[in-house]
Amino acid sequence: MKLMPLVLAAAVGFVGMASAQAASRMDKIKSTGVVTLGYRDASIPFSYLDDHQKPIGYSMDICHGIVDALSKDLKRPLTIKLVPVTSSTRIPLVANGTVDLACGSATNNAERQKQVSFAPTTFVTATRFAALKSSHVNKLSDFKGKTVVSVSGTSNLRWLVQANSDQKLGMRIITAKDHPEAFLTVQSGRAAAFFMDDILLAGLVATSHQPSDWMISKDGYTIEPYGMIEPKNDPEFKTAVDNAVKAMMKDGTVATLYAKWFTKPVPPKNVNLNWAMTPEVKKVIAHPTDSPDPAVYK
Repeated sequence: MKLMPLVLAAAVGFVGMASAQAASRMDKIKSTGVVTLGYRDASIPFSYLDDHQKPIGYSMDICHGIVDALSKDLKRPLTIKLVPVTSSTRIPLVANGTVDLACGSATNNAERQKQVSFAPTTFVTATRFAALKSSHVNKLSDFKGKTVVSVSGTSNLRWLVQANSDQKLGMRIITAKDHPEAFLTVQSGRAAAFFMDDILLAGLVATSHQPSDWMISKDGYTIEPYGMIEPKNDPEFKTAVDNAVKAMMKDGTVATLYAKWFTKPVPPKNVNLNWAMTPEVKKVIAHPTDSPDPAVYK
């Protein structure tokens, strides 16, 4: 009988935890008036820091549009709190409630959807590699026995490890904490190539000291649909966020933002990526989807 209070206390604690987990982010945001956005510091042109250390970019603009829509839904002004995230921390920080939305260049895939959800896809890219032209590499088989680099916590790294094993390439794969570090690893000769999403490679090459020294592979190895990372099992918040993105697609906001960040000069160096909207991106704007299946984007 003396054990009963402990059992009851444990049961009450469990129910309390379950209730807390069941509560929607919408409830928290309505109560606090704060939306916490996770941002990347060097994912040009999606989410990166300008000369004033302010997060800017295509994904950041879309997230600001989402917050505006949430403010209207909740009928109250909302304040944005910004939290830096990396490829390795963005999913855990959304999952544990530290961040409400991660705004950057995150690939939506089936493995990640076990932990988090994704807003409708707003960009589609592919895994390629960047290398110095002087290294004379053009295809994956050229890296047999060589050292290559990718970024920790990315889908690109996971693919690279699998491809290395499947094709028995004998590559030495090293990891970097972020895109600039990986790019510098190739620039300094410590790796033959950097495997990453092609649009991110294009941003790094365009803003490098000597863009003409670099090449990006013609072959694309994976399809990578990007979406904002949302908490899992929160249908109320997901519906509100997804509806905001779909509305921006329908009224032309996303297309306008695409032109701003991919076809015009962007700060801080006023570099133009000249990355015209692809058929895949046009397709997801016309028919929004949060599918993790690469075949949907072909």
